[in-house]
Amino acid sequence: MPKNNSAFLISTMDYLLHASDLERLIQAISKDGYQIFGPTINDKAITYGEIRSSADLPQGWTDIQEGGRYRLKRRTDKAFFGYAVGPHSWKKYLQLPHRPIWKASRQHQDIEVIEIQETAPKLAFLGVRSCELHAIAIQDRVLTEGDYTNENYRQRRAQLFTVAVNCTSAAATCFCTAMNTGPEVKLPSDLTLTEVIEGAAHFFLIRSGSASGAQILSELSLRPAGMREKNLANGRVQQLDEEMRKGPRHFDSSDLKELLYRNLDNPSWDKVAERCLSCGNCTMACPTCFCSTVEDTTDLSGEHSERWERWDSCFTADLSHLTGGPVRSDTRSRYRQWMTHKLATWQDQFGSSGCVGCGRCITWCPVGIDLTEEVRSIRDLECKQAGSQEQL
Repeated sequence: MPKNNSAFLISTMDYLLHASDLERLIQAISKDGYQIFGPTINDKAITYGEIRSSADLPQGWTDIQEGGRYRLKRRTDKAFFGYAVGPHSWKKYLQLPHRPIWKASRQHQDIEVIEIQETAPKLAFLGVRSCELHAIAIQDRVLTEGDYTNENYRQRRAQLFTVAVNCTSAAATCFCTAMNTGPEVKLPSDLTLTEVIEGAAHFFLIRSGSASGAQILSELSLRPAGMREKNLANGRVQQLDEEMRKGPRHFDSSDLKELLYRNLDNPSWDKVAERCLSCGNCTMACPTCFCSTVEDTTDLSGEHSERWERWDSCFTADLSHLTGGPVRSDTRSRYRQWMTHKLATWQDQFGSSGCVGCGRCITWCPVGIDLTEEVRSIRDLECKQAGSQEQL
């Protein structure tokens, strides 16, 4: 098939990629100069790391998740993407957890300050879920729009190539359907895959969503997918969507902002504060949390100093520390700040919710605090209070 074939450009046409040809896709992306990152097994979890071949992917593995619990389990098939999401998100490659901003040194009587300029690498993310595409889009609004932008993020984001994957299975902690972010990929991605295993058949449906994706796709010489293959793929995604909407963690998110604004003094905040450790795990695992701080260091001679930016969390006392002390001095106020910002005030600031329903904050909370349960608790208590007032 000739390159630059316009039939591939940002179309709804699906092509058939046999599972045995996934390696060809990876090498085609790598040949185009991208450093590929995707799911790998590390430290008994599926985390994101560098991918050099399809052998690096967690084929045949899945993850079992619940509040405060995570473990790997062997699947009964050889699916490459038969898991949900792990402890890390893609933001660690875009909004770096720790990076130098400038360094300064004394040269006799002069002080030389050098701003650290990074040459942004060409990154390719393989296996991006729909909720994670939404998370990247949210961080784009936060870090590249408005008066305060992150230039390092912008440069890294500008060269990003994404290979999204439609979800056909989910963890128990996933609630993307409640946040309208999945399981089907609907935001733009350079390429989008749907994995299908039916009997002895193992294949992907693949489509392009950009000129860059079309270029890669044209190098693979694939045939258009047939109707049966499309029906199998679409059926898997639709079935998962229906199952999740009937699950215990699906809830109505249409009035979350108003609900939380009405309940800033709800007794639920006191109850969750009794369990919360203020450890910040939820913010570190969250794919949209963007709080950061700067640290200045000086060597013992006083001749050299550096400034570094690193991730921070609204659960740390120092983040809200002003002249008179921290604004949010207790766990109750910090948890309320995190949850109301994520689900309510974020909409006023950035035009959308800050939550994508990935469930990481539930799985990686040491005490298993569940955001969906907290929303339900606030709503239930509000209804009970309203009922009591009506009786009076």
